[in-house]
Amino acid sequence: MERLIIILLTLATLLSSGIKAQGYYASNISSNSDTPVSTIFLMPNVYPAVVLEGDTVACMWLNDFIKYSPLTFRTTKDQIAYTKLLRDVKKTLPYAKEIAAIILETYEYMETLPNDKERQKHLNRMEKDLKDQYTPKMKKLTRSQGQLLIKLVDRETNSSSYHIIDAFMGSFKAWTYNLFAGMFGNSLKVRYNPYGEDRITERACVLVEQGAV
Repeated sequence: MERLIIILLTLATLLSSGIKAQGYYASNISSNSDTPVSTIFLMPNVYPAVVLEGDTVACMWLNDFIKYSPLTFRTTKDQIAYTKLLRDVKKTLPYAKEIAAIILETYEYMETLPNDKERQKHLNRMEKDLKDQYTPKMKKLTRSQGQLLIKLVDRETNSSSYHIIDAFMGSFKAWTYNLFAGMFGNSLKVRYNPYGEDRITERACVLVEQGAV
């Protein structure tokens, strides 16, 4: 599992050296403007159905739809920063979801293999495929997008990069990678906080997930 975690969770940091934090996205934006004001429901486009006493009844899952009040920007600079955040979330959130899915699916599949030799063979194949698939994509990310990706991986897995590396690779390597990240002003221990400093980022993520932007 070691190389898989290296590829997925440190690639953005290692290839986007010098990444800057995203705190400025939330600065000077009204603190209560991102509070949801109402919830409505969306329905899927295609429904399964059942027949009850001769009547065909559609079976629908009703998904929560969060409606936010409009943001109030103090300056044009803040508005531009928020527009940039939306752009960056649109680009990096799909990667974060892919990474989270790969971690889960690979872990579950590895558990079904009979021995360490077969697990290693599978991991070797995964390593090549992931390098081929993700290295070109990660190299195209800007520094701010790379840092945002690290936070969004935390959002999707509910674990910091440091915690995951520590769990799979040990404390020493987690400390080493965090030390490397610290040379560029970053920390793999930073958590995603949707109710604090990342509340504007969370708003952007929800809007992107709902297709509202």
